[in-house]
Amino acid sequence: MTLFSRSHTATGTAVTSTVVAMTTSASVPTESEGAIHGGTVTDRLVEANERYAAEFTDPGMDARPVLHVAVVACMDARIDLHKALGLQLGDCHTIRNAGGVVTDDVIRSLTISQRKLGTRSIVLIHHTGCGMETITEDFRTELEHEVGQRPAWAAEAFSDVDQDVRQSMQRVRTSPFLLYTEDVRGFVFDVRTGLLREIDPA
Repeated sequence: MTLFSRSHTATGTAVTSTVVAMTTSASVPTESEGAIHGGTVTDRLVEANERYAAEFTDPGMDARPVLHVAVVACMDARIDLHKALGLQLGDCHTIRNAGGVVTDDVIRSLTISQRKLGTRSIVLIHHTGCGMETITEDFRTELEHEVGQRPAWAAEAFSDVDQDVRQSMQRVRTSPFLLYTEDVRGFVFDVRTGLLREIDPA
C-alpha cells in the first residue's frame, strides 16, 4: 500500500488521503551493482547524473509541492522515502537529518515550506533500529576533546523512539513560526516490515 493517494478538485488542485503504510526499496547490491570501477563514489554519482541528464525532460513544475505536504524523516539509507510513500517528483518537500528530529533548522525549512511554498500538512517519520539510539549527548563532549571546540548543536540522541516522535510533534505544534499545525502526524517506520506505526501525541 502507499502512504498517499492523489485526487484532484475541479480546479486541478491535488489533495491527499490519510497515511497508512510504507515499504522500503533498500536492498543489498550485487557485486556488479556495488562495485566502483576507477574513481571515487562521487565520480560514480556524477557519471550517473550525466546519463540521467541525457534523457531528462523539464517537467515544467514550480517550487510549490503538488500535495501541499512536508515530510521530515531520518537520513537512514534504508528508507527510500519517495518510493516508500508512493510519492512522485514534485509531490512534497522532504527534510531529512540524523534521527528525523525536529531541530531549529527543520523549523526553518518548515516555516519557509509553509509560508512561502504553500504546504499545509506535516508528516514526521522516525524508524526502528536508528543509530541515534546508540549514542548520547556525550558525543558532543567527545568531539570537544578531539577537536578543541564544543559543537553549538545538540546531538539530539534518544533512547525511546516513540517519545522522541512525540517531542518532535510538540516542537512543531508549539512553534510560533508555523502557520498550520492542525495536520501534524508522527510515525515510526519498521525497517524490517516496511510498515508505519502511528504515534499518539498524548
